[in-house]
Amino acid sequence: MGETWSPVEQTLDRLVGWDTVSHRPLDAMAGWLADRAEAAGMRVERFESTPGKVNVVASAGPDITGGLGLSGHMDVVPVEGQAWTTDPFTLTARDDRLLGRGTCDMKGFIAATVEAIDGMDLQKLQRPLVLVWTHDEEVGCMGSAVLARTLRAAGRTLPDAMVIGEPTSFQVANLHPGHATYIITCTGRPAHSSRPSLGLSAIALARDVLVELGHLEQELAEHRGFEDQLPTPHTILNVGLIRGGAAVNIIPEHCELTVGVRPLPGLTGAEVLASIEGALAGIQAKALDNGGQVVFREAQCSEGLHTAADCPHVDLLLRHSPEPRLMGVPFATDAGNLSTLGCSPLVFGPGSIDVAHRPDEWLTRADLARTVDIVQDLIYRRCIAA
Repeated sequence: MGETWSPVEQTLDRLVGWDTVSHRPLDAMAGWLADRAEAAGMRVERFESTPGKVNVVASAGPDITGGLGLSGHMDVVPVEGQAWTTDPFTLTARDDRLLGRGTCDMKGFIAATVEAIDGMDLQKLQRPLVLVWTHDEEVGCMGSAVLARTLRAAGRTLPDAMVIGEPTSFQVANLHPGHATYIITCTGRPAHSSRPSLGLSAIALARDVLVELGHLEQELAEHRGFEDQLPTPHTILNVGLIRGGAAVNIIPEHCELTVGVRPLPGLTGAEVLASIEGALAGIQAKALDNGGQVVFREAQCSEGLHTAADCPHVDLLLRHSPEPRLMGVPFATDAGNLSTLGCSPLVFGPGSIDVAHRPDEWLTRADLARTVDIVQDLIYRRCIAA
């Protein structure tokens, strides 16, 4: 670190230095953030989902309605195979840019929030302030799903005004699609490829599944919505992975398809699952009649978001936005899961999604510093002056 680094840049350097790619533990970073919140005078709860995977909830102020919630995910996407020109887990300054994995998605927002709170007197809070730091957002919003279930079971809610600090270039988004992953497993009967009548090809079953999924994809594309806010204004279905077969001279016994679906806001994961069940019912029956099987399961599901345009903190965020209107974003966030806890999330944060997940991911120093000021303004207006 050099002497020219500001306090928020030092915090971001610390956060980037933890390799929190989703398949790795992130309890060290979670513990450090919990300690920072406690040092600032907040009440901290740690919710461990599995070993090494922790959600952190920090609260301050009176236990009443209103207030403000700020949320970000601690995990990042992998760097393997990407052409980085710097060490992705060391914050590097290049002109006005700060390079490193997670700078904009979304450790920059977390670092700015930590520093914003350090610069405020939390004894002055008249309404609650809640921080929610989640794990495994990048692999399906897994951490927020577990946290939402846990808090709902305890009858707990979050402040109505919730801000998810994803990179939106400081534009305010009130809607996004959900994202669900389904695993379809086809099982046939193996045989020597010279005697195909003795076997049942799992890959042939998968071929039939693909045809039906193609029909379902066309069906879903016909139901459009939010055309003025989303670049793809319909539910997207994508067969992303196919694995099957053992050798070229064996009738394949197994074939697995991984299917991603991004439902439009308002279409639930349960409804998508029912659509897939209906599409595959005939193939399942035919497979069983021939001694095979086609089964599917939901691997993960994060719901979409559609927050009312007149929710209480829209104007507070729009005053910091270059665009005086609400927008939609095409990617899923923790907002869908957290919205089940009685809050009205909006997605708003520094950095561009166009550089997220790419080599030499970056956030400008100016935007990082500006985020500290914005977070302090939100806390003041929602929790102190309220």
